[in-house]
Amino acid sequence: MGDVMFLPQGERGARQRGAPPVPSGSRWAKMGDVIVAWTLAGPALFFLIALFFLPVLAVFGIALTDWQFGANTLSFVGLANFEEVFSDRGFRASFVNTVLYVAIVVPGTILLGLAVALLIESGKSFRAFYRAVHFLPYMATLTAMAIAWEALLHPTIGLVNQTLAGIGLPTANWLRDENTVLPVLAAIGIWQNLGFAMVLFLAGLKSIPQDLYHAAEIDGADLWLDRLRTVTLPMLGPVFMFVFIVVALKAFETFDTVQVLTQGGPGHASEMLLFTLYRESFQYLRTGYGASVAVVFLLIVVALTLIQARVMDRRVHYQ
Repeated sequence: MGDVMFLPQGERGARQRGAPPVPSGSRWAKMGDVIVAWTLAGPALFFLIALFFLPVLAVFGIALTDWQFGANTLSFVGLANFEEVFSDRGFRASFVNTVLYVAIVVPGTILLGLAVALLIESGKSFRAFYRAVHFLPYMATLTAMAIAWEALLHPTIGLVNQTLAGIGLPTANWLRDENTVLPVLAAIGIWQNLGFAMVLFLAGLKSIPQDLYHAAEIDGADLWLDRLRTVTLPMLGPVFMFVFIVVALKAFETFDTVQVLTQGGPGHASEMLLFTLYRESFQYLRTGYGASVAVVFLLIVVALTLIQARVMDRRVHYQ
């Protein structure tokens, strides 16, 4: 009886008569919320599965066959393609070139992007102009920009060699020399991603409270380098992490400049993983082998991204 006294009058009477409790509308409300949620998320989920997960599964399946592009038949070969990938000297050279390229582009883009952002933020005039100038390479079509770079780097009539010759410095055949082709491609990659990093660092600098700089100045951080070390860099931790991961992914996916400027040469000096995948699948028509290269490439990128996120997340200050 003590429990019945706390029930509403209608439900208490039903309980006393032995009738079941009156059902509330919360269950129907929850079902309605679920239906609305699936209605809103359903189309996006469908296209995500159709355009991403199913093609990835198809690539994994093709990697286990000897299918050639355009052929009507195929045979199951198991892990033979992967064994060939890891024993292929061309793939190993392509992998090493890609790692070196990423090792140059990522820190170069981050350091230069931060430096440009700090210079723009410290100035008082022409800020919009400088932002637009540095962001244009990121917005431009990379194939068109690669053609422009090819003209600039021409060994005889290119502006780069003519300028170097004019000031008495040695020239080079930049895109046909094994010692210079990869650093040149990396410099073009830095030039392309510089605007992206700059914009993100500018946004991060705008979000830093000025009170922190005043407090640091009171504590003795009078020099700009002290304020940079104690306030700016720690507060830009999340931006650093995002820029690092995104630029690294874009560097791993480099293809346009290699295809337009070098075609992987001279030899294998500038060959990247995506170019190897394209060449094996669509030039040599070895689609099964190319799919195995794609699987290895995907696993490498996912593993490195997770490692980067895990390591950097421990050093990032979110508040």
